[in-house]
Amino acid sequence: MSIPEIHKSLTFNEAVEVWKLRAAGWFQHQIAARFGVNPGRVNEVLKERKHVGSRDSAGVMKRAN
Repeated sequence: MSIPEIHKSLTFNEAVEVWKLRAAGWFQHQIAARFGVNPGRVNEVLKERKHVGSRDSAGVMKRAN
């Protein structure tokens, strides 16, 4: 079993993929494991604190609360 490479942050392209995976029903901890980052990095993308515009690039509509 290989250990995933640990990154400190996500790139813009990875942030686009985060949005697509979340829209497909993945949980934040699953997405974080997929990219080898802390779940907080995924949360920064989903709360649009990092990589603003990645949701639009992914073609994901904002959910109504």
